[in-house]
Amino acid sequence: MQTPCPPARSSHPEADPTLTDDTRPVANLELTGLRFDKADILGALHLSVLPGETVAILGPSGIGKTSLLRIMAGLETRFQGTRAVTTSLAYVFQEPTLLPWRSVLANITIPTGCAPAFAQERLAEVGLTDHADLFPDQLSLGQQRRLSLARAFAAKPALLLMDEPFVSLDPSLVDEMLSVFERLRARHGTTTVFVTHAEAEAARLADRILTLEGKPATITNERSNQPGAVPAGRD
Repeated sequence: MQTPCPPARSSHPEADPTLTDDTRPVANLELTGLRFDKADILGALHLSVLPGETVAILGPSGIGKTSLLRIMAGLETRFQGTRAVTTSLAYVFQEPTLLPWRSVLANITIPTGCAPAFAQERLAEVGLTDHADLFPDQLSLGQQRRLSLARAFAAKPALLLMDEPFVSLDPSLVDEMLSVFERLRARHGTTTVFVTHAEAEAARLADRILTLEGKPATITNERSNQPGAVPAGRD
């Protein structure tokens, strides 16, 4: 589902004339905090994403990963600080968020406005060519997740945000979904930020891994990564 970006509340590092298209961030956050009622959720942190990167935000459930992603998407506005995201984006939610009364094909064409033939191409990329006329409740959870990915890439976003897109799947299905995403990323080269509590997912997909910890949560570690790496201590 494509999500429009609200105006950023910041000065724009993207406007720096010394930056090139390859070094100009597609997203830049400078947060001093996020508080719900009397609870501090996020502390001070900086997050900048460069074109072509796949960035993983790693941390336990409930730490604030989704809140951070929603700030980047423009869906959460109660933060203190600045947000600069001037490019088009798409958001893949934890749940597939499909239109249950519309066909698989229409679940791509309606939200994105793309032509049916283009939507069919995206379905082929995720192995759902023969499911175009079915309805979402006729799909397995894994197939629904693949449809969500197809819809996101059909929007042709410059920035893709994914909120634990592989959660609640059996290990074999997780591996299948990781492979689907890897193929889509290789074909489209889309800059991506995703959140996960699974270190193996971050190590397999990300160029850069950020660890979110503490209360309020802050980025306590940032490291470069070779996608496909095995986490330390694992075979």
